Amino acid sequence: MFTGIVEHLGEVAFVDNNRIGLEWKEVATGLNVGDSVAVNGVCLTVTTIYGPIIGMDVVDETYERSNLGVLTTGDKVNLERPRALGERLDGHIVQGHVDTVGRVVSKAPDLWVSFPKEYGKYLVEKGSITIDGVSLTLVEVQEDSFSVAVIPHTLRVTTLGVRGVGDMVNLEFDVVAKYVEKLVSFQAS
Repeated sequence: MFTGIVEHLGEVAFVDNNRIGLEWKEVATGLNVGDSVAVNGVCLTVTTIYGPIIGMDVVDETYERSNLGVLTTGDKVNLERPRALGERLDGHIVQGHVDTVGRVVSKAPDLWVSFPKEYGKYLVEKGSITIDGVSLTLVEVQEDSFSVAVIPHTLRVTTLGVRGVGDMVNLEFDVVAKYVEKLVSFQAS
């Protein structure tokens, strides 16, 4: 489980078909093969470690649902290690299971993002959304777009500060809303 509180900005060291390498000097030596890491909000498994470079495999499903397929060497990515039970939960419950990509309509700090309409049922004003692995509070929700306010600190320490109009961002909708929908639809049938 993640919280959507980004720990560091990493840098893409290489992209090779279904493998990606990231430079994460701050904690790479503290990671082990098999550990999970959220990369722009996508939960990936560390498969290799070469000094400050961590390698991970990426499956086609992940490329189809996220912006990882457009990454190139030198790109910055948001990185977060999972939380252990008993640790503080500063953001919200984030699984690292990206639902879809959205597009930046208006840059931060008043960030507007468009999304496929079918996901609108999971959004409520003042509810939670994860954008590129960053836990944020929804300010306004429309039929196919939403806004969040991004504070200066978050702009400095995440990729949200450099996202421009038209950029793809990973979206993970609130897992509680998805479970409620499933439960309600099950009871209705």
